[in-house]
Amino acid sequence: MNWLQLISNCRLGQEHRHLERHDDRTEFKRDYDRLIFSAPFRRLQNKTQVFPLPGSVFVHNRLTHSLEVASVGMSLGSDVARHLCTQNPDFTNSLIPEIGQIVATACLAHDLGNPPFGHSGEKAIQTFFTEGKGLYLKDKVSPQFWSDITRFDGNANAFRLLTHSFKGRRRGGFAMTYSTLASIVKYPYPSYKSKKNKFGFFTSERSAYETIAVQLGIPTIGDECWARYPLVYLVEAADDICYEVMDLEDAYKLKILSYDETAQLMLEFFDDEARNRILQRISDEELSDPNEKIQYLRACLIGLLENECVKTFIQHEQDILTGTFTGSLIDHISPQPCQAYQHCTQISRARIYRSRVVLDVELSGYRIMDTLMELMVEAIEHPERYYSQQLIGRVSSQYDIENPDLETRLMAVIDYISGMTDVYALDVYQKICGISLPII
Repeated sequence: MNWLQLISNCRLGQEHRHLERHDDRTEFKRDYDRLIFSAPFRRLQNKTQVFPLPGSVFVHNRLTHSLEVASVGMSLGSDVARHLCTQNPDFTNSLIPEIGQIVATACLAHDLGNPPFGHSGEKAIQTFFTEGKGLYLKDKVSPQFWSDITRFDGNANAFRLLTHSFKGRRRGGFAMTYSTLASIVKYPYPSYKSKKNKFGFFTSERSAYETIAVQLGIPTIGDECWARYPLVYLVEAADDICYEVMDLEDAYKLKILSYDETAQLMLEFFDDEARNRILQRISDEELSDPNEKIQYLRACLIGLLENECVKTFIQHEQDILTGTFTGSLIDHISPQPCQAYQHCTQISRARIYRSRVVLDVELSGYRIMDTLMELMVEAIEHPERYYSQQLIGRVSSQYDIENPDLETRLMAVIDYISGMTDVYALDVYQKICGISLPII
């Protein structure tokens, strides 16, 4: 792969249109603005990140997480672009300096396809078809479609959300640039080529990704499998940095981890000299509030990991461009921060992700999602029934839920339910189950 072909501001679905512009924004900045002002992005404020949506203590939701990932992604992309332009002065007058903006925009979009209640919501959709009442549908759909819905994944759903032409929307979905779209596809292959549940796009969007890959010069590395687009590594690194570091801070705020535990975990990333320098700075600034100390440690830690990931990307640039680099950037950073990151991951799995408050949300979310799937799928299978007509009547017209094709109707149900916020999913669940009545 070569950089000059990889960075393209051509828009999916608008390849042959001449678009008149009335301001100085770059096409990549337009991508960013489209996302910021979009309804799917706004709905992220009411979708669970890890912990329940805020009560008296504010913790991260999908929106705040995405904004923070975009901030780190801008730094990662800008630093890499600066290095590339230093090594290749001809790049300065190309689109290469825009890499920071592209990565930041892709970071905004990376969680756009996540259903309500996070991974519990994903699992509820998957198991409705593999273990629940949707199992009977296996013989009614194609093997490829069955693979898509039984492995439903938020990453693939984000790509669909940005590229699919929903009813009443422009051709090509959001009509984003090729480079922005390629940057969110962590697993560039369809579900039926995946050995795990992770994949990059549904069968219905396979041709869209292939168009992007051909135009950007992304090579295939197997049957219907492509090499990772280089900027994906930077988007992934920004996400890895933010969710691990910020989950520690949230766990501290919720008193799942003590101050001493949280501070110790963060300081493990630094060598003795850097650690002493940080502690001295805390003393010099007279930071006595534990919350302020944790915030300062968090800022230092994000800075360290950002620099480490940029260094790793630069060191492995050729392997990344040839498609032979394996793993994530975090996997290849210096030994001490890498070991500290792995330790934090172990602590997070044992103490944070299995905490009572997180498990309670997952259990409730799973039941809500499973019930919504059951009722909506039954409605599209038997649309002649009175109750089915009532359910179908409350679905937005952008979802092609009355299409004569079964696969299209099923995907419309998944689009509808996965696009809900946590609060809206709960509200719909309570109303259609007769638990609560609407108040006018």
